[in-house]
Amino acid sequence: MTRILGIDPGSRKTGYGLIDVQRSKAAYVASGVIRIPDGPLPERLKLIFDAISQIATQYRPAQMAIENVFMAKSAGSALKLGQARGAAIVAAVNADLPVSEYEARKVKQAVVGTGAADKLQVQHMVKTLLALPAAPQEDAADALAVALCHMHTTQTLVQAAGGARGRFRRGRLSI
Repeated sequence: MTRILGIDPGSRKTGYGLIDVQRSKAAYVASGVIRIPDGPLPERLKLIFDAISQIATQYRPAQMAIENVFMAKSAGSALKLGQARGAAIVAAVNADLPVSEYEARKVKQAVVGTGAADKLQVQHMVKTLLALPAAPQEDAADALAVALCHMHTTQTLVQAAGGARGRFRRGRLSI
C-alpha cells in the first residue's frame, strides 16, 4: 500500500488530500484546507510549511504530488502561488518525500476525462471515485484530484515499464 499526499497550493488557502493506493484502488484517508490569515507573505509561507510538515508527520505519506503554477490573473499572483508551492515542496523534501508536479489540465484530464473541467465536475468525480458521502471542499477536492492523478500516472508508468516486473521504490521506478 502507498499513501499519497496531494497538494493544491495557494497563498490564502492550500488544499491537501491523502489517499491510500493498493493495486489499482484508491481509498480516502483525509483532506482539508489550510486557511492562511492575512499578514506578511513570509509569515504566511511559514504557516504553509509548518502545516504541511505536520500533515506529513501525522499521516506518513510515501509520496507527495502538487499542482504546478498556472498563469494567474497577474504576475504578482503567479509569484505568490509559486512561493506557496515552494513552501509546501520544501516541507515535503524535509520529510524525505519524493515530489511529483502536475499541470492543472492533466489533473482534470485524469480525474474527470477533460482538461477543461470546472471545479464542480472535479468535486463530483473525486466524491464518486473515492466513494465519499459528500463532495469535499473545493480546495480539498482539488488536492485529492492531484493525488488521484499521481496514482493514475504512476500506474501507467509501471504498466509501460513491464507491469509486475517494474516496481516503485520511494517514488522512483526501478526495473
